[in-house]
Amino acid sequence: MNWEQLLSLKRQGDTSKRLRVEQDDTRLGFEVDYDRIIFSAAFRSLQDKTQVIPLSKTDFVHTRLTHSLEVSVVGRSLGRLVGKKIIEKYPYLKEVHGYHMNDFGAIVAAASLAHDIGNPPFGHSGEKAIGEYFAIGNGQKYRNQLTDKQWQDLIDFEGNANGFSVLTASRPGIEGGLRISYATLGAFMKYPKESLPKKPTNNIADKKYGFFQTDKLFFEEVAKDMGMIANKSGDDIGFERHPLAYLVEAADDICYTIIDFEDGINLGLVSEDFALEYLINLVKDNIGVSKYKSLTTKEDRISYLRALAIGTLINDAVNVFVENEEAIMAGNFPYALTDKSKYKAQMNDIIKLSVEKIYQSREVIEKEIVGYQIIQTLLDKFITAFNNKYDGTASNYDKLILKMLPEKHHLEKTNLYERLLHICHYVSLLTDGNALELYEMIQGQKKR
Repeated sequence: MNWEQLLSLKRQGDTSKRLRVEQDDTRLGFEVDYDRIIFSAAFRSLQDKTQVIPLSKTDFVHTRLTHSLEVSVVGRSLGRLVGKKIIEKYPYLKEVHGYHMNDFGAIVAAASLAHDIGNPPFGHSGEKAIGEYFAIGNGQKYRNQLTDKQWQDLIDFEGNANGFSVLTASRPGIEGGLRISYATLGAFMKYPKESLPKKPTNNIADKKYGFFQTDKLFFEEVAKDMGMIANKSGDDIGFERHPLAYLVEAADDICYTIIDFEDGINLGLVSEDFALEYLINLVKDNIGVSKYKSLTTKEDRISYLRALAIGTLINDAVNVFVENEEAIMAGNFPYALTDKSKYKAQMNDIIKLSVEKIYQSREVIEKEIVGYQIIQTLLDKFITAFNNKYDGTASNYDKLILKMLPEKHHLEKTNLYERLLHICHYVSLLTDGNALELYEMIQGQKKR
């Protein structure tokens, strides 16, 4: 792989290259990506989607939106720091092509901003609820009418693949979705493969999948145009990662490790004594003892350690990337950057405690159970109505259900797989609150 190709400003539908030297620096294409994402309806919906605590009324707790903004800030720092090193190593990128270190930051910031844009309501349990509707629920009846890969897309419904669809899928009058630059799409694609074969190797790029069968052709076009390295054969599509995808993943890893932990502390799910011990173990080489001792409240102490921890992990991730840049560019780095962090043990300790005290807390489990029921009920009602309409057998009830679909989702889908995926996509874009309200209305539980 080479950086000039990987830093592509091309957008879906372009017939020629966009050159960096011809860009207006007051409206740089990679920054346009950020703007288009932040003004999108799908991004706004993240303000009412779970990060850790579903349907929480606690002001402090992070939503997917605040989490995504924070990941974007961390991603921008990672990108700029790496970009500075890359420009120094390959000066022709600036001298000949006009790239700057901030371009790397803008790409990673935009991709990081969008990294959760395809996630369903109720956190990762939302993905599982959609998958299990097909694997063990009423959706099982569609198995024999779908190909293996189409079926795998549904039973392993994946927020990353759904996010690629949000960013790129066309609808009448809106060609190419948000028309994000190929470089930003490449950085967004943490798992550049289709749903089968499932986890064929231990390569981090094979951990999950990154696109649905409906988006296969465009995904392949983006990857090939940027010179990403194919790593599958025959009819299977898969690539080694775009190098900047490692930085997007690292930004997410850093934020959920530290900030979810901070949420747990402030909610009282993790005791301050535990928290301080774990965070100090992470930053003990960098902590300002006099500064720390001057802080008199728990909130200030935790905030100081959190900021220090994030800064420490950013610098470490940059070092790992730069040290392994040639292997990454050759497609020979099958790890997450945090897997090679010198702070890996400390991060693992924090994650382990978070799993025990936060992710498996009674409040989280109770709300995830409710989320399962909501999502599977909505899928069943809308899929049944959508299919019955196509078959010409829609009941009056089906017609009423379909009137609840927003206008932009009233599309003709002649293919069963596309109809099923279309409803999954609709449900996935609901906020936690929207999904609950719609469920209560359909179940006759909504109070007026």
